[in-house]
Amino acid sequence: MTAIDIETKRKLREMGAEPLLEAIEAQDDTHVFGMTFEDRMQLVVDHAHETFNHSKVDGLIRRAGLRYPGADLRRVDLIEERGLDRAMIAQLATCSFIERQQNVVFQGFTGSGKSYLGCALAKQACQHRIRAHYIRMPDLEEAWALAKDRPQGQMKFLKKYAAFSLLVIDEWLLDHPDDAMRSMLLELLERRYDTGSTVFCTQYAKKDWHQRLGSGVHADAIMDRIVHNTLWIDTGTHNMREHTAANH
Repeated sequence: MTAIDIETKRKLREMGAEPLLEAIEAQDDTHVFGMTFEDRMQLVVDHAHETFNHSKVDGLIRRAGLRYPGADLRRVDLIEERGLDRAMIAQLATCSFIERQQNVVFQGFTGSGKSYLGCALAKQACQHRIRAHYIRMPDLEEAWALAKDRPQGQMKFLKKYAAFSLLVIDEWLLDHPDDAMRSMLLELLERRYDTGSTVFCTQYAKKDWHQRLGSGVHADAIMDRIVHNTLWIDTGTHNMREHTAANH
């Protein structure tokens, strides 16, 4: 394309059309010689749209707070050896479970790759331009404690974590939640019920959850909002930390 004057560049930037401007300036006249204006404009828009999408996805991934930003469902090791269902992993990668507001539980021994899988799933959601967030349960508990000391902090906390289309809670039930934490979990999961998907990464089998949640009415109610629409995936006993260390 012909050179763009300074004033036109300013207007494009003012309109937030930076990707379009960059695409125009990047187009090599020698490669598009003889093409019609419409064809050249289509190339520019395609280039700008691709840049916009990459920027959008990168922003979602950055804000997701992933423990393992490089996690990738396409690079999950030893699928068969760990007893993972390859078809299930492929199904999760489509993120269709989020459209159905299904939950996912990754349950297995320490080191079996639960956190990696949770991060990989959150990243996959971001690549589908779905808003996702990762948090460890101890950090969720700390954030809740801090929220209680701020004006309208509890309401803002619940609104924030209820809004994510996909929320990954790692180290689920690592510690026994107290009464205040159980009340918060019930309210949060109630707000997320039928509106979003939650991923739980835990070393505890489903039969242990009720006791770890206090065995009372809160435990009943929390379990009721999780167990009926959830994909349960056993990550096995294979220690992936040892496997990764050995490969390095």
